[in-house]
Amino acid sequence: MADGTGGAADLRGFRDAQRLAYACAEEVAARLEPGTTEREAARMQWEWLRRRGVRDWFHLPFAWFGDRTAFAGFRVPLQFFPTGRRLEPGMPFILDLAPVHRGFTVDIGYAGCLGRDPLHERMLDDLLEHRELILREVRERRPLREIYEDVDRLMVRQGYTNRHRAYPFGVIAHKVGRLPERRWSPHVLGFGARALRGLASDALRGHREGWSPLWSPYRFSGHPPQPGLWAVEPHLGLGGRGVKFEELLVVTDSADPEESAFWLDDDLPHVRRRRAERAVA
Repeated sequence: MADGTGGAADLRGFRDAQRLAYACAEEVAARLEPGTTEREAARMQWEWLRRRGVRDWFHLPFAWFGDRTAFAGFRVPLQFFPTGRRLEPGMPFILDLAPVHRGFTVDIGYAGCLGRDPLHERMLDDLLEHRELILREVRERRPLREIYEDVDRLMVRQGYTNRHRAYPFGVIAHKVGRLPERRWSPHVLGFGARALRGLASDALRGHREGWSPLWSPYRFSGHPPQPGLWAVEPHLGLGGRGVKFEELLVVTDSADPEESAFWLDDDLPHVRRRRAERAVA
């Protein structure tokens, strides 16, 4: 396969790694209770995955509670790291983890709330419209920068603000790939050194060839989707609340629109939730 994914066997490996990461997020989310801190939630994710053989990371686990789910007041990268903020009843939370499992790199995001909140549920519903928009426009081979702008416009129509713009370089997505298996890999400020080297190598190669491994609102993302796997994370904000998903989008060089791009897995928590709601309706 000439799309950079390595073929069906590799896709199974990425799918298994992504399902493992989401299983971790779901189990940790179910264990959260009033008084749990962001640092404790991040540690719970790390320990859960380490017990299942994970020794390397694209980035170590994050956890954001309350208005930190909307990146309220974030100005410097260090503010993304887990803090002593304690979870309270009715408070939203986001878990974000990026393990490397058996050489397959994934990056996922899971949004929840400690207790039922109709506003939070509406935001999750609205978020799924972005999943449909992104896939449709990637299949149309629209430039990444233009798709980013369309996501922005949809958020405005829905009444939200774009919170992924607060990430470094304002990215809504980045490429991921395979790494040789290692028993241990060093971290640099919470990020796996090998994964960062891989991203940097992609950036240098892309610069020569006219593409970027970062999907941003800037000119360097003014090109059609590059074949490979992209960790995509649209992030909505409303006041002191934020919700997002993050999952892998597969882009190929196929001329068939349905095969040219597809979400790696449709059996994920946010997708199952939407499917269940439609079945009831």
